[in-house]
Amino acid sequence: MSFVRIWLHCVWGTKRRFPYLTEDIKWTVFNHIKENAKLKGIYIDFINGYRDHIHCILSLKADQTLSKSIQLIKGESSFWINQRALTKTKFEWADEYYAASFSESHLKKVREYIQNQEKHHRTKTWKEEYEGFMNKYNFEKSIG
Repeated sequence: MSFVRIWLHCVWGTKRRFPYLTEDIKWTVFNHIKENAKLKGIYIDFINGYRDHIHCILSLKADQTLSKSIQLIKGESSFWINQRALTKTKFEWADEYYAASFSESHLKKVREYIQNQEKHHRTKTWKEEYEGFMNKYNFEKSIG
């Protein structure tokens, strides 16, 4: 038996950064994502976001891949949102996502960062946040 603990900070946005995740639906969506992920064996430790994107902390098992886990979460949640007509227009997630691993010793700090999204985005746009991650972790930039 393999024992693995991989912590990942994952971020993905709505299609064209449209502000679908309004105050009246965002917690319904976040809670659904967390519960549905659990049913699929995907552990989401913490989840929050802003109008046009979501942050979550995933812990993957030895037999799980990041791309498949994100695909399951995004695909099912967009279907669920549209099926219930939670938004006035068709809801879509953007294709891309960001993910970076971090150590267990940083778990509290990452949770606090995700918890403070409302406050954080009073002074920083999603694009600024994204570019900050790209620079901090030396990713290639992909924002047009």
